[in-house]
Amino acid sequence: MDMVMKLGAESPVVIFTKSTCCISHSIETLIRSFGANPKVYELDNLVSNGEMEKALVELLGCKSTSVPAVFIGEEFVGGSNEIMSLNVRGKLKQLLLKANAIWI
Repeated sequence: MDMVMKLGAESPVVIFTKSTCCISHSIETLIRSFGANPKVYELDNLVSNGEMEKALVELLGCKSTSVPAVFIGEEFVGGSNEIMSLNVRGKLKQLLLKANAIWI
């Protein structure tokens, strides 16, 4: 869990994904559309993917790894449902601004 939290604090926006997940790609594209440049970790391409997946399962409180897992401003925000909800409510941009991920 410490490694996931450390990586989650590495950049204003960090996304844990799997290379084959279309929802992860959509969330990354949405965040980039605001002008943010997220740090993306593809779990299936990491050497320590088993440990990372286990930590994400623990963090998410579910039985299997759910991606994407998004950190904004060093805080775990959630997955695609939470990001889409923030966007629909007009709060995603505010969160990105607060995290200094975007400036406008």
